[in-house]
Amino acid sequence: MIPKEVVEEVVARTDIVQLISGYVTLRRAGSNMVGLCPFHSERTPSFTVFPGTNGFYCFGCGAGGDAITFV
Repeated sequence: MIPKEVVEEVVARTDIVQLISGYVTLRRAGSNMVGLCPFHSERTPSFTVFPGTNGFYCFGCGAGGDAITFV
């Protein structure tokens, strides 16, 4: 098993916007980024990436997490 400290370091060093934008088209919404959720079918963007906390959350299906959770 990978030590927790190593996982935390990988998450901290990962640019979550760059990572997710490789899979989802994102647009700026204030200090966050929004796009269509890759985890469920939708027409109105409810998937939000939070660069300040290096996390994401979908207000449509409830999926959320960090870089490790996303991949």
